[in-house]
Amino acid sequence: MQKRSKRYAQAATMVERGRDYSAEEAFSLLKSLPGPKFDETVEVAVRLGIDPRKSDQLVRGAVSLPKGLGKTVKVVVFAEGDKAEAAKAAGADEVGSDELATKIEGGWMDFDVVIASPDMMKHVGRLGRVLGPQGKMPSPKSGTVTPDVAKAVTDFKAGKVEFRTDAGGNVHAPLGKRSFATEDLVANLTAFMDHLAGMRPSAVKGVFVRKVSVSTSMGPGAQITYGG
Repeated sequence: MQKRSKRYAQAATMVERGRDYSAEEAFSLLKSLPGPKFDETVEVAVRLGIDPRKSDQLVRGAVSLPKGLGKTVKVVVFAEGDKAEAAKAAGADEVGSDELATKIEGGWMDFDVVIASPDMMKHVGRLGRVLGPQGKMPSPKSGTVTPDVAKAVTDFKAGKVEFRTDAGGNVHAPLGKRSFATEDLVANLTAFMDHLAGMRPSAVKGVFVRKVSVSTSMGPGAQITYGG
């Protein structure tokens, strides 16, 4: 069992177990809890009413958060020629093809998002073992395999986030920083939940969104009311 710090234990006593907070109450509470000296990321965790063993019920996508993420997102792009130049102009941190794949195979992972032009999947395909477990493998569903790599770079740099269901049928995503205004965190949560609700697989029966909770990266979670 993971040992918690005294600060975490103190913060946990300030969250009412079993209570459903409104989004505004939950974020205000998180911002008031004792925290570390750095600006923590605020995250959302959603338990979905899916069977994660069935491929037709898995959820994967990406959504642009209106208030951004409050962090520098490192983006690498697999592209050549004009698309490579456009990706660099859009702010990509590294652009390449076969040599970039070789660099990543060698253990280099200093990036948050991988974007690929469709014709570059011949190089990216061999990275599934490396990128897959970290959720960084490019996919058309999440907008990271696209002919318009420059637009994708701009979107992810501006606060677009990828998400996918894990083995337990949960989805996790960042919503911004603890220093964000409460209303900005609410705006990002609303955008995320609206997008997620619209991705309900047709094979899912019954309640799709079962539980929503928000937390800081090193703090306890607060469950929130979700009416979607």
